[in-house]
Amino acid sequence: MPEFSSTKRIAFFLPALHGGGAEKVAINLLKGMLQYDVSLDLVLASKEGPYLEQVPSQVKIIDLEAGRVIKAIAPLSRYLRQTKPDALLSHMNHANAIAVMANKLASTNTRLVLVEHDTLSVARSKLLRAKLVPLFMKWLYPSADAVVGVSQGVTDDLSKHLNIVPYKLHAIYNPVVDEELINKAKATLDHPWFQSQALPVFLAVGRLTLQKDFSTLIKAFAILRQTQQARLLILGEGEARQELEALMQELKIAEDVSLAGFVDNPYSYMSKATAFILSSRWEGLPTVLIEAMACGCPVISTNCPSGPEEILADGKYGVLVPVGDVHALAAAMLKVLSSPTKQELLIQRSQDFSLQQAVPKYLSLLGY
Repeated sequence: MPEFSSTKRIAFFLPALHGGGAEKVAINLLKGMLQYDVSLDLVLASKEGPYLEQVPSQVKIIDLEAGRVIKAIAPLSRYLRQTKPDALLSHMNHANAIAVMANKLASTNTRLVLVEHDTLSVARSKLLRAKLVPLFMKWLYPSADAVVGVSQGVTDDLSKHLNIVPYKLHAIYNPVVDEELINKAKATLDHPWFQSQALPVFLAVGRLTLQKDFSTLIKAFAILRQTQQARLLILGEGEARQELEALMQELKIAEDVSLAGFVDNPYSYMSKATAFILSSRWEGLPTVLIEAMACGCPVISTNCPSGPEEILADGKYGVLVPVGDVHALAAAMLKVLSSPTKQELLIQRSQDFSLQQAVPKYLSLLGY
């Protein structure tokens, strides 16, 4: 463990701590950095979300009470002027744009590092924010001291679409695997679908949104059910719930598909599921895919931009299928039932996405 001459203060900035992959990555980074001689602040536009209880007690939480992120410019700038942290690490592109503006307004020597979790050129959303943010990114991101893409695909995409000088761009895989994850995977799971002699259970985890494309997964599962008895469990919550429930009824598979909502410990499910499926249209570096592998769960993923192809080494550690291809996904689900990837291979690969790998790289970018 490195020793620094004096305690440095690092601030993290996020909109809130709702149950998403970027928020989970931030919490993992906070936990990893506690092993070093640094003082940590977690600055939130709004202090809310289910991940709040996972923040280590040693981390000071700053609630800007801004509500929406767009209203956080002034209070974040005030925090930077008053506290003068040595570095600010901001996550998620709409928050990153605000962080750049607040840092300019504060006029301090705080080193600013932005973390980009999505592939800019393919990310889609119905929100007006999604149309405006890329314009602000092109204007503001070059002002940061460093910009991190969570996969090489994300970083290459940033290089192509934003005017950022190459030396400021860095690819750092998310810190996903730690001892806590492994311990949680061993927890008892009291769920009727995971009792002995039960049917195979396919698992998916993520927000019920357009990006995750669970409609394609449900359609693929319906095809599988024509020849193979099985069940599908989706953990997560979001605006597409009603649409997905209607699809399940239409396909007459509702009794074998469960939208179980957000759970605190998805790893106990991952360690016991027959296979994990990522059906996303786009990602940055899908944390849940790595988490499932760390739990020894065979994986199937769309070959979406960006991340799955890198994580699975072009299919060495799991099955890759085209985005939105219902029949290819159904065939992959059938295949994994007869020839799953060996657990030891999956667990070994997942260690490439550990805290031990990521934290020193982030600390180096933050000026240590």
